Amino acid sequence: MAKHPDTIYWVGELDGCCRLIEQTKLPAEFVEIDCQTQEDMWDAIKRLAVRGAPAIGVAAAFGVVLGIRNSQARSAQEFLTGDLKATCDYLASSRPTAVNLFWGLDRMTRVARSMVDGDASISVADLKQGLLTEARTIWNEDRDICRRLGKHGAELLDEGEAALTHCNAGGLATADYGTALAVFFAAQEAGKTFKVFADETRPLNQGSRLTAWELHNVGIDVTLICDNMAGQVMKEGRIQKIFVGSDRIAANGDAANKIGTYSVSVLAKHHGIPFYVVAPTSTFDMATPDGSGIPIEQRDPEEIRRGYSGGLNAPADVNVYNPAFDVTPHEHIAGIVTEFGIIERPDTDRVREHFRKHGVLTD
Repeated sequence: MAKHPDTIYWVGELDGCCRLIEQTKLPAEFVEIDCQTQEDMWDAIKRLAVRGAPAIGVAAAFGVVLGIRNSQARSAQEFLTGDLKATCDYLASSRPTAVNLFWGLDRMTRVARSMVDGDASISVADLKQGLLTEARTIWNEDRDICRRLGKHGAELLDEGEAALTHCNAGGLATADYGTALAVFFAAQEAGKTFKVFADETRPLNQGSRLTAWELHNVGIDVTLICDNMAGQVMKEGRIQKIFVGSDRIAANGDAANKIGTYSVSVLAKHHGIPFYVVAPTSTFDMATPDGSGIPIEQRDPEEIRRGYSGGLNAPADVNVYNPAFDVTPHEHIAGIVTEFGIIERPDTDRVREHFRKHGVLTD
């Protein structure tokens, strides 16, 4: 099996940089870029050079380091309320839906505050170094979580089955080998024979450009289909399971994912096909009771008017509605795979019980 390229990682020490795959160039060209400033990272997140909820969480952590490393704060408190807060506020403005972005920023802030609470005289230099250490810890944890997600999810994919996936939830969306695609990578490593159908995922074609590229590169039997073919493929009996990722999951299990996922879930429910969401617990937003409270990013109309290739494929001034995400209701979800296991038939009580059982919630 081919090695998965590192999607995002830190190079060097505090004066180093964050290196990531420039995903807007794939699959035609494999290019890595170096983010040297918080502005570089904000831009990379905004224009989808780095994307996927877990990868955005890692990017947020490294972005904090980029933003604070040149701080001239004279005290720890000045550092916390000045440069650290300003950096986190700035990075938080890049994209609204993926909760991992805010999770990463909140975690970095909490760690800095805990360092100050533990030693009120701690130096700003030590705070900076501590935040780089924490960002690297987040990166390493995400890699471990990906493997655990894959292990649990692969148990759901039986020998000889075919699965459908929508958008990209692979190594390109994480620090290792993915969430939903981790299921397939783990199944491959376990020696299972299976097939994958990948939706192209309009309008930015993350399925055709990224998912098909990832799966094909490691020798997984993948077939690319247009988004509007999914129902027919299900009707023909070619699909036995569906695995998707998520950018934010509400407390009741409603899951936001790339636009078109909801439609796939409706088709799956009609055809009696189990629909699974694969995501780490950091993707859950327990402060949001249900999917109606999840903010949905609206993107540039030109993404639809011109398509990914850039050529005009609609009237230049036609009205466009371009939500980047939709929400799949928990009633359509057979299970949510987390790093701890599977929440079957998720609802508010089952989600909370899963979190309590594994020490994520203590109330």
